[in-house]
Amino acid sequence: MDGVSAQALSDLIGAVYDCALDPQRWADTCKQVVQLCESTAGGICVHDLRHVQNDQLFVSGYRPEFLEKLGSQYAESPMAVSDVVSNIGDVSTLSMARYQLHETRFFRDVLQPFGLQDMIWFPALRTSDRMASMHASRSDNATQFQQRDIHLFRLLSPHVCRALAISDVLDIRALRSEALEGTLDGLTAGVFLTARDGHVVYMNQAAERQIKSGHSIRLVNNRVAPTDTAARAALSKAIAGATRDDADMAMREQSMAIPDGAGGGCVATVLPVDRGRRRSILAPLAASVAVFTQDPVQAPLMPGEAFARLHGLTGGELRVLLALSQGLGGLEAADLLGISEATVRTHLQRIYSKTGTSRQADLLRLLHQSTPPIRRAQAAVH
Repeated sequence: MDGVSAQALSDLIGAVYDCALDPQRWADTCKQVVQLCESTAGGICVHDLRHVQNDQLFVSGYRPEFLEKLGSQYAESPMAVSDVVSNIGDVSTLSMARYQLHETRFFRDVLQPFGLQDMIWFPALRTSDRMASMHASRSDNATQFQQRDIHLFRLLSPHVCRALAISDVLDIRALRSEALEGTLDGLTAGVFLTARDGHVVYMNQAAERQIKSGHSIRLVNNRVAPTDTAARAALSKAIAGATRDDADMAMREQSMAIPDGAGGGCVATVLPVDRGRRRSILAPLAASVAVFTQDPVQAPLMPGEAFARLHGLTGGELRVLLALSQGLGGLEAADLLGISEATVRTHLQRIYSKTGTSRQADLLRLLHQSTPPIRRAQAAVH
């Protein structure tokens, strides 16, 4: 090929296969692809069919505003339509006559405002719940992609497809089995699985409900973002600490309050999930950190309500008990519930009297023995 040596192509193909077992290598490999095809930007796009969201992974050269715009308009893009009907590995460019690029709203609203005139891509992975493609783009001060570029992508596409397929098989075994997802969806706690950079790669149904309500937790740039500024910084720090190889287990497991600004909120527990061999074989969407988020009042309504009726607890006493059951101290529980620490202590003494306990450890043991970590059947229906 003109301008591409056999050694450069061989090295790039070798790098692609290295990515199969070490997905973090995709960042550098995608940059090599962009450089080799003389493009402005590029990367890997993953479209989550279940959650109807578009994630740009390992991209370089794009402005963040463009990626946000592309994500919001991806479903209407020529790429999305092509990825559904094309064969895996088939290479396309937006400048091909069949796309009538300059007549499309996608060109006017998404590409043109950011100075891009053409994209080249191929669908590289298609499963029941997601699709992935590799792409590169050229700015409007360069030429559109030519036959030479299409030929280069055709040489690369079978190797990229195989590498992603290998990773996806390993990923399915390690993370995304239907049995595991079913189990996680049965939990009352929200479960967010994140990559090492904090991007959410999976969330269960409880987490989706928490995000939908938006009271204490939101997704910003596909990252878990508490609405409280201090909690947001603390969670970000905890996720970063959980991925540190030099941190001991005690430092990598943390719990924190995430208030909603209205006297309520949830409790988040951050746990590392990458261990040993698992870290080296996970696919691009695999997880390194698990974030469990639970409303101390509403999440376990069935056991909490039953426990309160059994022992004659008031609503205020139940709120304090469930907050403490998440591992919070008296001051943290007070902050979460919007009351004073003295009020927490008063409620706790009354709870001791009603339950026949005298220590917090005995009280929490009594509660936990009656608290299954699954949703009520009625909640599952909704």
